[in-house]
Amino acid sequence: MRVRTVTVSVMWLVVAASSFGHRDQMVLAQAPGLSDAKIASGLKEALRVGTQNAVSLTGRPDGYFQNAAIKILMPSQLQPLEKGLRAGGYGPRIDELVLTMNRAAERAAPAAKPIFLEAITAMSFDDARKILTGSPTAATEYFKGKTSAKLTTAFQPVVARTMNEVGVTRQYKELLGHAQAVPFLKSEAFDLDR
Repeated sequence: MRVRTVTVSVMWLVVAASSFGHRDQMVLAQAPGLSDAKIASGLKEALRVGTQNAVSLTGRPDGYFQNAAIKILMPSQLQPLEKGLRAGGYGPRIDELVLTMNRAAERAAPAAKPIFLEAITAMSFDDARKILTGSPTAATEYFKGKTSAKLTTAFQPVVARTMNEVGVTRQYKELLGHAQAVPFLKSEAFDLDR
């Protein structure tokens, strides 16, 4: 199983969760008597708090697993096989795989915090203005542009190590092995490199 599935899930969840709400952006941008510097400073502080909250919420046991909005589900390669595997008595192993993928994401999430804080510190007044006056996803877009490469670099080894520690890769390969023994399941789903 490629580490990318969990890595991408962790990265973009933290990006979205740390973004500042658009309604709040508009209130801050229209606050009377505040200088542009104070507004930018307020935005940075709100983003810092949002980042810390997102990492606190996701980087703990059940931060992903018990949150239906962000829970990492069965890998796409196994989704077509899931019903057959469950019918064959492998439901508990499928559930364990999903749990361990979420545990890996929960353990990896704190690695995002310094990367986001660096992006916030480096935010220019122009960047802050674009976030405040931009679309509802302007903060998310800013973070994607400023952190994607660093998050990928930071997360891949953390997620790979964590997935190995909690047994995700082993469980995934075992499930694929069991699926290969079921004659009616499609063989193209067994490609581990997809």
